[in-house]
Order: sequence, then C-alpha cells, then structure tokens
Amino acid sequence: MAIYKLILPKMGESVSEATITKWVKAIGESIKEDDTVAEIATDKVDSEVPSPVNGILKEILFQEGSVAQVGDTIALIETEGDSTQDEEESSQPINNVTTQPDLSDIQIPGIEKITPVEENFSSASAVSSGNRFYSPLVRSIAQQENVSQAELDSIPGSGADGRVTKQDVLNYIQKRNGQQTGTSSAVVSSPTVQAAPTKTTTPTAPAQVVKSMNGDEIIEMDRMRRLIADHMVQSVHTSPHVFSVVEADVTNMVMWRNKVKDSYKKREGENITFTPMIIEAISKALKDFPMINVSVDGYNIIKRKHINIGMATALPSGNLIVPVIKDADQLSLVGLSKAVNDLAKRARENQLKPDDTQGGTFTFTNIGAFGNIFGMPIINQPQAAILAAGTITKKPAVLETESGDVIAIRHMLYLSMSYDHRVIDGALGGSFLRRVADYLENWDKDRII
Repeated sequence: MAIYKLILPKMGESVSEATITKWVKAIGESIKEDDTVAEIATDKVDSEVPSPVNGILKEILFQEGSVAQVGDTIALIETEGDSTQDEEESSQPINNVTTQPDLSDIQIPGIEKITPVEENFSSASAVSSGNRFYSPLVRSIAQQENVSQAELDSIPGSGADGRVTKQDVLNYIQKRNGQQTGTSSAVVSSPTVQAAPTKTTTPTAPAQVVKSMNGDEIIEMDRMRRLIADHMVQSVHTSPHVFSVVEADVTNMVMWRNKVKDSYKKREGENITFTPMIIEAISKALKDFPMINVSVDGYNIIKRKHINIGMATALPSGNLIVPVIKDADQLSLVGLSKAVNDLAKRARENQLKPDDTQGGTFTFTNIGAFGNIFGMPIINQPQAAILAAGTITKKPAVLETESGDVIAIRHMLYLSMSYDHRVIDGALGGSFLRRVADYLENWDKDRII
C-alpha cells in the first residue's frame, strides 16, 4: 500500500491559508477520485477539497477549526501501490473547486485589504529573528495595526506547530487597544517632542442585548452572513459616507437595446442587459475622473492603475457576493456583456473561484432588479465609492425643442453613489456621477454591436 499526501491546494494569488471547517470523510472511510474530503474557508470563499485519488482516509493532520497554509499536508490517504505519491503532484492547483463565495471582499464578502509593501513585510516566506513563519495575511494585519516585529514574535500561536493565525493577531490587537484605552489618562505628552500621526481605533459601543419575545424565531447567521455583517460595520466605521443622486434620461439606451436584443441573443446565445451598458459608462467616467478609482491607506491615497469593476450579485441563499470584472475599460460592450453573464451565472451556481472576487477598485450594484428606485449602498472596503442604479421607469419629462418646451414620456433612471469623504469631496463625487449619467443619456441609437 502507498500513502498519498493530500495537500491544501493553491486557491488564488493572495490566498495563503484556510480554515478547515469540516471533514466530510472520516478516518477509515473509503474515498473515490473527486470525492470531497474536507470543507475549507478562506477570507474570500468557502471551498471543498476533493481527492485526486482512490483510497482510504488514513490520517487527518488538521482538526476542524484549525488553520492550514497553502501547501500543507492536511491528510494522508492510503492507496493501492508500492510507494508514497509525490507530494509535488498532489499540491497542484485544483481548477474544479466547488465554491460558496463570501464577502470578506464585500472587495462585500472578498474583500481585499490594502497591503502596503515595506522591507520587513515584503516576502510571503519571510521569517522573524527566531525563524518563526508568518503568513502574508498575518503580516498584512500586523502592518496595518502597527504591530512591531517584537510584538509579533511575542504572540502565542494557536495554529499548527505554534504558528500565529489571523485570529491570534486580532485577539492581541483587541487586548492591546483595550490596555491603551485603560491607561490613556496617565500618558503626558512632551512639549518638545511632536508625535507622528498614528492610526486610531474607534471605541466600540457595548453590544445591545436584545430579548426575544413569545413566539419569536431565533435564526443563527451563517458564516457568510456574519462576514457581511462585520464587513458592513467596519466600512461604516472606516469611511465617512457622503451620498449624491442624479436622474438620467436613458430613453435612447432603452430604445437601442430593444432594437438589438433579439439579434444579439440569436448571434451570441445570451441576453444583453442594461448592466454591461452601465458598467461601460462607469469605466469611461473613471478614466475621466481617476481620483474616484482610489483607496485610502492611513494618510496615503492609492491611485489605482486598473479599472476593476465589482458587480454586486444576489445569491439564491439571500446573501451577496461581489465578483470582479478585471480591466473593464479594456473590454468591448460584447466582452462586458459576456463577463457580466458569466460571473452572475457562476455566482448563482456557487462556482466562483477566489480570484473572481479579488482586486475590485469600484463597485456597481443594480438595485433596480428588485424594483427599487434608488438607494444608498455602503462602500465596499477598501474602495472609495459604490454606485447604485435603480429601476428604469417611464415618466413625464419636460423636453426643450426648437418650438418650445414640451412634455413627453421618457425612460428615466436614478443613479446614486456613496463615496468616502476622506478623499472624495462633493464636487468630485457629484461631477463623476453626472458624467456617468451623461454617457448613458448620450447613447448612440445607431451603434453597431
């Protein structure tokens, strides 16, 4: 008999570790090729780890709830043969991973954090002076929260082989901030030394105790809903939200779609919706106003080179995920339409990969799909703005003609945008939103697609 080492597969460029949430197979149980052996959770998505071989599960090396690094052997499978399988073979990326996405990217759920690169934190495999391994995620959190290398080395690790996990760092930061708050009254500033600006932590109000009443049903949030809840609270605490609204006359765009939709579906085999048209207008406006396509890192503004549009998508479970259209400004309208349809379909079928939810620089949400006129969405951190499009409705509108003003029935659309007032003022935010509306209003009725 041979022993096959089941390796935690690579799941994306920025995903370096995962939590083992459930072992689907028990020790001694038979496994067929492609059977799911374990369920794992990352900061981006929930996934299943299938077996590449037939055999029997001989040993589990990580218990449920523990964190494993990409490339770690998580289980041993006994197979037919005379020698141990090559570990390198079992560590290849798994392409057909069934995923249930989450929003820790809310880049809503994947939410991707800003990772400033400095010498002390530049390598994913860097070790401390004590030869202790820290994952890129742990180092990123430590850097953002000003945790020194000495502090990091002092944190007890609860992971395999004493490794420091994300939760270990977060627990340390929470404890440290609590101690600083309790001793702040004893700190006296020196009149001759001016301290450099540091990041401050907003005190969290005590959680409100809600009592259930007779007949109430208690529903526990699933993991994805908890991530969404935490991400939304964090976003509101992080960014001072400002809101702007414009109304656009999109009659030309509606008439154009009605004219081409049948021939487009016959040619491409899929529908063309208003979503790619709006995303195209957003991409153009972002090129006109690049300071909307930014993120904030302390007192630094990160101006993004790429225009990656996140597309908020409702899941059958009622949760939300934001898959990302990479370099949307480089795609034709046909390319945008195919990207929108593909991501929406795979999101509904829980087939998104971790990379599909990463790297967004601006988010669009189509609340009109639910019959809503307009709304004020919450910014998807670490982005600086999110735009919502309401339902397109027929309304009487005043038109200026050579013969004077007339009232006509027009297709009208509300566009609303939430933006981070730390870096986007009303003039910039309002001008950008108006530019998006202008692109939609000036749609070419004779455009060939």
